[in-house]
Amino acid sequence: HFFRYVNGHAKKHYEDAQTPLTNHKKTEKQEKVQHTVCMDCSSYSTYCYRCDDFVVNDTKLGLVQKVREHLQNLENSAFTSDRHRKRKLLENSSLNSKLLKVNGSTTALCATGLRNLGNTCFMNAILQSLSNIQQFCCYFKELPAVELRNGKTAGRRTYHTRSQGDNNVSLVEEFRKTLCALWQGSQTAFSPESLFYVVWKIMPNFRGYQQQDAHEFMRYLLDHLHLELQGGFNGVSRSVILQENSSLSASNKCCINGASTVVTAIFGGILQNEVNCLICGTESRKFDPFLDLSLDIPSQFRNKRTKNQENGPMCTLRDCLRSFTDLEELDETELYMCHKCKKKQKSTKKFWIQKLPKVLCLHLKRFHWTAYLRNKVDTYVEFPLRGLDMKCYLLEPENSGPESCLYDLAAVVVHHGSGVGSGHYTAYAAHEGRWFHFNDSTVTLTDEETVVKAKAYILFYVERQAKSGSDKL
Repeated sequence: HFFRYVNGHAKKHYEDAQTPLTNHKKTEKQEKVQHTVCMDCSSYSTYCYRCDDFVVNDTKLGLVQKVREHLQNLENSAFTSDRHRKRKLLENSSLNSKLLKVNGSTTALCATGLRNLGNTCFMNAILQSLSNIQQFCCYFKELPAVELRNGKTAGRRTYHTRSQGDNNVSLVEEFRKTLCALWQGSQTAFSPESLFYVVWKIMPNFRGYQQQDAHEFMRYLLDHLHLELQGGFNGVSRSVILQENSSLSASNKCCINGASTVVTAIFGGILQNEVNCLICGTESRKFDPFLDLSLDIPSQFRNKRTKNQENGPMCTLRDCLRSFTDLEELDETELYMCHKCKKKQKSTKKFWIQKLPKVLCLHLKRFHWTAYLRNKVDTYVEFPLRGLDMKCYLLEPENSGPESCLYDLAAVVVHHGSGVGSGHYTAYAAHEGRWFHFNDSTVTLTDEETVVKAKAYILFYVERQAKSGSDKL
């Protein structure tokens, strides 16, 4: 059951329509089951009360599509006047005018929001974060367009309907188009339904309109982009473009599942996992490539919810990183198979970072399973906007330059609410020196003071280009 339809206006119409025709003899036509459906005017998702499910197919005449297009036209005309009103407000605001002065003249807000297609804020927050990671975003925007549709369907917008068939979809192409639609300033909000349609096709666990985990979505998205970039589309490999890009093709060892792509070139790092047997002292080392690091919030901080709470020290990102990399004794359920002792033994584990990525993605593990439900750790974790120094977590810090381990924050994803299957995701991201808050179709200018108060769920840090001056963590 999807909560917004349970006791709604549309449901009342459905119930009224179910009154049996007592005075008329039922004909065969009347016995045929009628499916009364309702459509959400903002997400265009269609729901059937008789089936108690969302409808993803269309009629032979494409009636659902026609209603969607009609609603879209109405909405677009409303958006035009709304955009004009917003720009006037923006220019009248002293704070925004001050922030938006470029070369002496006030410019309109050029950021584009992403419409919610029915609990798709998890996707929107990740897309907006990635769109503000310059190197990554530029690579996709510079890719040549792929024509996926031809003949009668050329140029027509795609919606997630079964009638289109399962073939001929490209995640890279739809991701490229979405990134191109953001930051061009021609619209206040973009509807990413074509991308969501492809997500439904190639990532079955994200089908439906229920809330999903933003971190899980990010991992699936990056993995699938990586795989598709290796294989190319229509037999043409896009990794060739990566080879031509000198800044990304430099000896990149973190090749997850085959050849390097822009995904591994930018997000890829390498961990050294060191395990020591406590009985015989045998040491085992292995190298693991990573695209992000999942950090526990140390247990001593788990009850501290706000920044101003007085009970003991505040949890910092450094505490979480130290907890991740510190020497740890494995418990009874994680006994290590020692090759010298030839049996499972008690052991210790330690992580070192062998190679840092260009973009360091840190995921704070806020959701934990208890016996029956998934709890959220709502602890505030202090994080730096500039100068996160990762040198002390490196395996060979002496081999890195004085400025090469410093990172500056590019984006942060926040989960609002108490449960993983509910709540809401938004993102803060820096674009050309200004911070923006992305809340689905609404984008607002914000400031650094607001960003640092956020209860971060995913943090994206970009490697600082070597230059003088630094604020250390």
